Amino acid sequence: MMTGIDRMRLTAAACLLLIGAGAAGAAEDVSRWDGDARSAARLIAGSQATGGGSAPVRAGIEIRLKPGWHTYWRYPGDAGVPPQFDFKGSQNVKQVDVLWPAPELLPEAGGISIIGYERNVILPLRIVPQDRSKPVALRLKLDYAICEKLCVPAEARAELALRSGPASQDASLAAAEGRVPKKLALGEGGSLSIHSVRREDGSARPRVWVDVRAPEGMPVELLAEGPTPQWALPLPTAVDGAGLQRFVFELDGVPPGVKSEGALITLTAITPGGAIEVATRLD
Repeated sequence: MMTGIDRMRLTAAACLLLIGAGAAGAAEDVSRWDGDARSAARLIAGSQATGGGSAPVRAGIEIRLKPGWHTYWRYPGDAGVPPQFDFKGSQNVKQVDVLWPAPELLPEAGGISIIGYERNVILPLRIVPQDRSKPVALRLKLDYAICEKLCVPAEARAELALRSGPASQDASLAAAEGRVPKKLALGEGGSLSIHSVRREDGSARPRVWVDVRAPEGMPVELLAEGPTPQWALPLPTAVDGAGLQRFVFELDGVPPGVKSEGALITLTAITPGGAIEVATRLD
């Protein structure tokens, strides 16, 4: 006959089994953290459709930062280096696209401004499998820089099998995806749009004028990138826009021997309510 103590032991054992099963299930859609007390990174999985389909496989790179430290966006601004991603060794992977949530402007000593993240950040991934009927195994080598008063290099390695079905990190990944600037054409958009872009000669260096349409009173930050990483465009400066939010920047940082006429630049407008990205050619 089972005593009361036996029943309590059986109940406790069952609870431990359930907790272990839940932990194992949670561990299936995240990799281990790789890093130190200043920063660490891991891979996370998003919910995947069952039965194949044409949608990309969703995942993310999560970077954890110690308070007071920051890392960089794809274009770091006046200083710094962007993260570098190596997915060699992944299985059943044809293509991996890294998405970038809207960054922050981070002023530093000496009057320079860098572009990056000073809080924990998730970089969403869009993965195209070689064969959609087979599972994907993602392997990452991440090289990035972290800065407090001094900057130091950091490295992380992670691997994760991406399975179909729901994932425990889906809400966090979806939130990061929602912070990725929406890609629009020049002049396209509702309450937030990049209305016009104009190149102007006649000064020491050519200048670019950008008009942004945004809700009245809403602060806007504008970032400018060249067509290749060798371009180092300055941060646009806000000026009086006569009803629009107007920005200007000199065409400084153009690689030697390269003409700016016809170059494809990318403009990112960031507001507290969302962000947009526009690629346009300079006249």
